[in-house]
Amino acid sequence: MSLKWSIVSSIAVRKAMSVREDPEARFPRMVEWMRRFDPAGHHRRLFDAVEPIFKDESNNWNRLIRSFLAEIDPSFLEKMISALAVNSALVSAPKRTRVMERELCNVPWAILMDPTSACNLSCKGCWAAEYPKADWMDEALLDRIIREGKALGIYFYLYSGGEPLVRRADLLRLAERHPDCFFLAFTNGTLVDERFAEESRRLGNIVLAISVEGFEEETDLRRGIGTYRKAIRAMDLLKARGVPFGFSTCYHRLNAEVVGSSEYVDLMIEKGCRFGWYFTYMPLGRDAKTELLATEDQRAFMLRRVREFRKTKPIFLLDFWNDGEFVGGCIAGGRRYIHINAAGDVEPCAFIHYSGANIRDMSLLDALKQPLFKEYAEGQPFNENHLRPCPLLDNPSRLREMVFRSGARSTQLLDHEDVASLADKCEGVSRRWAARADRLWKERET
Repeated sequence: MSLKWSIVSSIAVRKAMSVREDPEARFPRMVEWMRRFDPAGHHRRLFDAVEPIFKDESNNWNRLIRSFLAEIDPSFLEKMISALAVNSALVSAPKRTRVMERELCNVPWAILMDPTSACNLSCKGCWAAEYPKADWMDEALLDRIIREGKALGIYFYLYSGGEPLVRRADLLRLAERHPDCFFLAFTNGTLVDERFAEESRRLGNIVLAISVEGFEEETDLRRGIGTYRKAIRAMDLLKARGVPFGFSTCYHRLNAEVVGSSEYVDLMIEKGCRFGWYFTYMPLGRDAKTELLATEDQRAFMLRRVREFRKTKPIFLLDFWNDGEFVGGCIAGGRRYIHINAAGDVEPCAFIHYSGANIRDMSLLDALKQPLFKEYAEGQPFNENHLRPCPLLDNPSRLREMVFRSGARSTQLLDHEDVASLADKCEGVSRRWAARADRLWKERET
């Protein structure tokens, strides 16, 4: 990071911490100050959105920010502001734009990596449960990806798996080695202990999204007896130390109504979650349980409920599929993020297991130039209705075409599922959702 941005980061930390003393007066001034460092307007919409929130004490987002400032460990908060609010937000966009203009390829805002394919659980319907356990990227390779990513302007890194905390010692070392980056791990939470919580507090740049499938019954149904209580204990350990965290929930045919309930979200807030990330079940792998696919009614239900909660609950919620409207459709393939699996294959998305590049054989920049990613760039958005953003779940013929044209190979770690059979499994649910989504899209315009 340049001297200019080091100074900006230092000032931003001081200003943000001072907001805690007088939020009413200092919130607006903080936004006004940050606008000065975004002359190209990369974040104008964000700044325009937050200004009125800061002026309304009854607003649920205002309540969330106030609780965050009051309850998060001050040392963690200072480091988080520098890594996330300055580097991942202000520094990243102009730096990536310069690289994209020079290299004629997309550079993502975030990289999702699988440190290992191993997991200590075997959840029903999870493709990772069937992965060979030997695939993993060693610490040196993960470090190289991060270093090359920073050179391109990427400061946000996420971990999945497998269970990434199988490698928790390595992940903590990487977070310490790269204090200018911010890290998030999707985890089942069962391996979180006092030491990990303390180290997370000390480092200030790594947070967890803890996977739960609803209440105890729904979670243990897929993840095994006792898993829910271990996940809740992990939340308690982090909350007690002022470390922010969130929940990650996969909604499917058996639990959508539960995880979309006010009672569920209220419990997550009570336990200390600051954010929640909803995904929907994807039928990956030849033995996928297609009966778990959410119905069109359930997807519409989740769409409505998440948007209701955003207006009323003090928590930041995301819905990976239903939020396509706010990000212009699919964000994968390098447009906003990419996925690198435990074998090193550089994939468009955690749910699209096809690739023409492996990070062990080439630089990150060269991997971003692979033919499949160029197909993504030329094809996005895959549907003008951004409630149908996904090239698999919503537009399966588009994924077939891109994989065939690019010559990408299957990187499904167990069975190398061909794209035609995968797409076929999504045809029915895609057609049914299309009819509903098109009506919802038109209603939005009236």
